[in-house]
Amino acid sequence: MDLFSESSSNNPTTYTAAAATTTTPPAATPSRYENQKRRDWNTFCQYLRNHRPPLALQMCSGAHVLEFLRYLDQFGKTKVHNQTCPFFGLPNPPAPCPCPLRQAWGSLDALIGRLRAAYEENGGRAEGNPFGARAVRLYLREVRDFQAKARGVSYEKKRKRPKQKLTNSSTHDHHQDPTTS
Repeated sequence: MDLFSESSSNNPTTYTAAAATTTTPPAATPSRYENQKRRDWNTFCQYLRNHRPPLALQMCSGAHVLEFLRYLDQFGKTKVHNQTCPFFGLPNPPAPCPCPLRQAWGSLDALIGRLRAAYEENGGRAEGNPFGARAVRLYLREVRDFQAKARGVSYEKKRKRPKQKLTNSSTHDHHQDPTTS
């Protein structure tokens, strides 16, 4: 029986139940994250093709990833004050200045995360992933710290408090302050 064979009725638009159950459902729409990851991957691959000399993905290293991140800085929208700028360290500068626009640290960090995943999804080995190279991690840390200082914002890591165990109310009665009884 043909996949889209007509049923025995004379209506040419009616198909048999067997045909309906054997068709594959339409593919789910990719998530926003998946779409962005695909666009980022295509951008990086285009960068490699335009590299002089063109660079094969297998030959790509952490140094090439850093080169790509520096290239992206020219399209940034985040004002990053130089150390010589009078507004260096001020979270809300009172006037415009000639300091450059750069990619924000958070954007770069998210980009590297997506590219790291895309690299492995496109056949790259996790051990050789250039997006996870030590040099890339150090660069991201430097960008984060410098941008934080330039804006007067601290990115100090907060210590996590240990979770307290849940206890029932009867045990709370034994731990009351004796001066309040």
